[in-house]
Amino acid sequence: MTDTILDLGPQARLVARLAEGVREEQLGAVTPCPDYAVRNLLGHLIGLAVAFRDAGRKDLGATTDTSPDAAAPDLGPGWREELPKALDELAEVWRDPAAWTGMTRAGGVDLPGQVAGAVAADELVMHGWDLARATGQDYEPDPAALRASYGFLRAAADDPNRGNGPFGPVVPVPEDAPLLDRAVGLSGRDPGWKP
Repeated sequence: MTDTILDLGPQARLVARLAEGVREEQLGAVTPCPDYAVRNLLGHLIGLAVAFRDAGRKDLGATTDTSPDAAAPDLGPGWREELPKALDELAEVWRDPAAWTGMTRAGGVDLPGQVAGAVAADELVMHGWDLARATGQDYEPDPAALRASYGFLRAAADDPNRGNGPFGPVVPVPEDAPLLDRAVGLSGRDPGWKP
C-alpha cells in the first residue's frame, strides 16, 4: 500500500473532469460495475467522496457507517455541483497528515487511516476507469494514485474471503501489461471491457 501521504487531489480532479464530460443521455448507460448504470456510479462516487472525507476527519457516523451495498445509489438534480465539491473536500482532508494516522471507519469497517487512504485512492482510480470506459472518455490516472491502488489491490488479491467483499475474482492479466490494466484485473474487472 502506501507508507507516505498521498495527494489525492490530482486523481480527484481527474474524476471530476470525467464526470463533467458525462452527457445526460449517458446516465442510463451500462458500466463495468454490475447492476450500476452511469447514474448509479456517479451517485456512488458522491457517497464515497463524502464517506472518505469524513473518515479522514475521523468524523464517524452515518456517512462512514453505511455499507456501499446498502442501496443502489442515484443522483439528485444538483449532482454536477455536488460531486466536484465532495471530491475537492476529500482531497483537502487527506492532505492533513492526521488523516493517515490512527483508526477510522469507512463503509462500516474499522481500519487504520493509512489503509483508508489507500482504499480512497483505489476507489478513485478504479471508478475513474469505470466511468471513462462507460462514457467513451480517455483515461490516464494520476501515477501516484495508480501505484497506491495497485499496491492495495495486490495486497488483497490473495485474501481467502475475497469473493465475499467488493472485489470479484482476479482477471488474469500479463505481467508485462500496463500497470493500469494489471490493477483493473486485480480489481476483478476485465481491462478489455467495452459497453
